[in-house]
Amino acid sequence: MAEVTRVPLRPIAKGSLFKLWIGVIVAVLIAGAVAWAAVPEGVDVDTIREGEGPNPTPESVVFVEYIGKLDDGTEFDRSPPTLPLPPEIADMVPTGIPMELQNVVPGFRDGLLQTQQGGAYTIEIPGSLAYGDAPPPGSDIPPNADLTFEVTVHEIMSQEEFQGLAQRIQMLMLQQQMETQGQGDGEAAPQVQGPPQ
Repeated sequence: MAEVTRVPLRPIAKGSLFKLWIGVIVAVLIAGAVAWAAVPEGVDVDTIREGEGPNPTPESVVFVEYIGKLDDGTEFDRSPPTLPLPPEIADMVPTGIPMELQNVVPGFRDGLLQTQQGGAYTIEIPGSLAYGDAPPPGSDIPPNADLTFEVTVHEIMSQEEFQGLAQRIQMLMLQQQMETQGQGDGEAAPQVQGPPQ
């Protein structure tokens, strides 16, 4: 059997153990700060008024009213006012404008995915998830601008529900137009049947 050479260990100097633990704590704090700084910016959603029901999905259509602002408070966009609708369809159309979540900037989509029907929210979007360095031409949005939206969610629909609503409205408008034309010719217009409900 081979003999192992023994090396005598020196005793640790007084205070060295304390310095070792301080070094470990500093290393952990530095690693935590680096990890925190490396986390990508995300969308921040603050609830002003709670909504109810399920959250939208990435394929949803969400009817909203919104005001878009830059960091300095400058308003750059606002949902258009709801126009008066003919009485035949006024009760069918939700308040607000429809936003197909698959067709909006990623940050706005991510924010709306965290909302519920009837709620009011403030959605803060970092520039990287908004328009980045290519804002819409002619807009007041500078490149890489962080955006803030005040949003009220009125209705959440699936794509199928939205398409069905659009078809029903189109059929009613067509029927009304045909009736108006028939009255001008002195004859009754044929009745148009909408899709089954």
